[in-house]
Amino acid sequence: MKFRVDRDVLADAVTWTARTLPQRPAVPVLAGVRLTTEGSIVVLSSFDYETSARSTIEAQVDEDGEVLVSGRLLADICKALPAKPVDVVLDGPKVRIQCGSSKFSLLTMPLDDYPALPAVPPVVGTIDSADFSQAVSQVAVAASRDDTLPLLTTINCEINGDTLTMLATDRYRLAQRDIKWNPSEGSLQVGALVRSKMLTDMTKSLSGGGEVKISLSTESGSAAILAMEQGGRRMTSQLTDGDYPQVRRLFPENTSIHAVVDRVELQSALKRVSLVAERNTAVRLTLEPGQLTLEAGQGEDAQAREDVPLHLDGEPIVTAFNPHYLLDGLNAIDDPYVKMSFNHPSKPAVLTGQEEPGAGEDTSYRYLLMPIRYGI
Repeated sequence: MKFRVDRDVLADAVTWTARTLPQRPAVPVLAGVRLTTEGSIVVLSSFDYETSARSTIEAQVDEDGEVLVSGRLLADICKALPAKPVDVVLDGPKVRIQCGSSKFSLLTMPLDDYPALPAVPPVVGTIDSADFSQAVSQVAVAASRDDTLPLLTTINCEINGDTLTMLATDRYRLAQRDIKWNPSEGSLQVGALVRSKMLTDMTKSLSGGGEVKISLSTESGSAAILAMEQGGRRMTSQLTDGDYPQVRRLFPENTSIHAVVDRVELQSALKRVSLVAERNTAVRLTLEPGQLTLEAGQGEDAQAREDVPLHLDGEPIVTAFNPHYLLDGLNAIDDPYVKMSFNHPSKPAVLTGQEEPGAGEDTSYRYLLMPIRYGI
């Protein structure tokens, strides 16, 4: 194998492909990135039996070949090279890299021990990469980080025609996002459980603009695979088996108390007040006509209080929330105002976005948050 390529092109491709490599691979070869030349194309790939990444770049190829080398070491070397063309040559058991006066040699890894990349399932549709990345980030905030509850560490993706619905919960909050996409078949109905961290990484890495192709396999008797592809880059992830909890029913059909507040004002006040809230303690919210009062701290400890203008429709209410969970919901909403809907202080609140007080709410994103007891 022998090829020449621009330093920036190679460094970008190697860094992207190596980003999913495991920190502690089960077997040494899984820490490698495979380079394969195909005509005037160099294919870089990585795989750890659960997640794969594949990118292609154009290069001046003099000799075809295939090699496996340490992915992270190759990425570090490529990023450190001067801004000149890079020559990569397979020389016996080593790969020699030369860029200007910089020269490196890397020991190759055994290709025979490296697993074949998973087969890519059929394309089921496309979606705008930036919109998809934003939608995933809005839902992922509510996914659990507790690996002892694997189902709750996933995002439940439900496809129903041209609507993609994503849900995530950690038992204390629930996020739901509906987004339009372009299915290959208008009547497509399918579900998939994708690990939240992996889906977030996949969408972030492919959010450079334009359409993302989504491929999905849920064939009986085989490991279900999700694949995303854009601009010569493709990632796959094995899906999680199981039945996601029926969490949609947690959203109340009707609510009797509605409070609308400037989202940025509430965010800023909540950040200040929560400074005195000890770990796992709540911030109390008192909602009255014209005013929302936030309070934290009690007894002889540090205390804080701040008032924020409020538009209230319904009876006054006093409730309390984990300030970090509440901030996550506020950060996920894009609209200038946030609408908080309640039925009772001990029942969950539903947060949605709103352009202005009195305008219709944006229900494409809903964030449900359980209240917690506030000690007196």
